[in-house]
Amino acid sequence: MTVDRVGLAGFLRRRRESLQPEDVGLPRGRRRRARGLRREEVAALSHMSTDYYTQLERDHGTQPSEQMLASIAQGLHLSLDERDHLFRLAGHNTPPRGPAGEHISPGLLRVFDRLNDSFAEIVTELGETLRQTSLGVALMGDLTSYSGPARSIGYRWFTDPDTRRFYAPEDHPILSRTFASSLRQLATLRGPDSRAAQLSRRLLERSEEFRTVWNDHEVGVRPHDVKRLVHPEVGALELHCQSLVDPDQSHHLFVYTAVPDSESYRKLQLLSAVGPTRLAEA
Repeated sequence: MTVDRVGLAGFLRRRRESLQPEDVGLPRGRRRRARGLRREEVAALSHMSTDYYTQLERDHGTQPSEQMLASIAQGLHLSLDERDHLFRLAGHNTPPRGPAGEHISPGLLRVFDRLNDSFAEIVTELGETLRQTSLGVALMGDLTSYSGPARSIGYRWFTDPDTRRFYAPEDHPILSRTFASSLRQLATLRGPDSRAAQLSRRLLERSEEFRTVWNDHEVGVRPHDVKRLVHPEVGALELHCQSLVDPDQSHHLFVYTAVPDSESYRKLQLLSAVGPTRLAEA
């Protein structure tokens, strides 16, 4: 496929100009005169240099990679149809849709962008974190930094002991059963060639504990209603989880809250105000 540089430049420019700062979770500012988003704002949202993005809008530069295009599609809050159009203009095949896809829908992103003061994350059906709020990173670390099968929390649960330190020890057994149960259901639903089935086969080879709970053939196991976390600085927290599901992509937006005026609520406020680094120094 060839690159339609003129079409790509025009499409990017039009999409950028049609967005307002508040559409993507950015402050507007008092003296803003720009029509839509600035190029540097889109570049920052897309995790690339302003110079590179500017070249694309001006019909210059090299052909953008699929990874670059995926970042731009998320930065501009494109719909799936718009994302696919972007890929075709840039001379690439379109990425998969559905449970194998990682493109977050604009609607889910708009909700997420308004949760900056909350502990929230967007995850795939395999438990791979795609987005975290700053408070989420402060509580659990950067869960988007993993690669390969370790992106799935269910996989890390059985292969990386450090994963469990964030959870109350008394909840470990039910969480082991929950992760194995969920993976069994997904492997059956998606089929033997799915990523869920591949993960289960990897875990059967690597983890004796997983083999034990897997052989119980449990499905439908759910964790406790209250999520009990253990933070290295503020200690134990009890949080309630609410979820929003995007049925087209099988993505979940999880929002964790504490009962107002509870000890956990005050700890969240402290962590949000001070931040993990300064709290550790204090």
